[in-house]
Amino acid sequence: MSAQLDVMELAVRPSPDLVRQVRGGLPISAVQSVLDSGRLNAAELDLVVLPRKTLANRRRLGTLTPEQSDRLVRVARVIALAEATFGDRHKAAAWLRRPTTVLAGEKPLERLDTDEGAREVETLLGRIGHGLAA
Repeated sequence: MSAQLDVMELAVRPSPDLVRQVRGGLPISAVQSVLDSGRLNAAELDLVVLPRKTLANRRRLGTLTPEQSDRLVRVARVIALAEATFGDRHKAAAWLRRPTTVLAGEKPLERLDTDEGAREVETLLGRIGHGLAA
């Protein structure tokens, strides 16, 4: 497993290797990659992937748990889909952080803490991508 694992790249290329890496626990550098890219800030990471205190503990161990890895890949996948849908990283970021009535007034990013919420956001992005009313 590469210490320079790029979660955003993996999120758009599902593979048996990715499944194996998630099951084994992604390296903490995957979290740092997402933070350094600016795609999530620490408060958002805390909300949808893992609490900061837990992150501090995981930093000492060097890897995420399989569950934390799965959440990180899920969030990265949706962010990558939003960026592809809007064709612009900044437009995608704005959309993910803007409350929408379709999601009961929640921000799409807030829905990424659960698999079902992520599916709702992915469906909504699919509708937007196909020019359907969202």
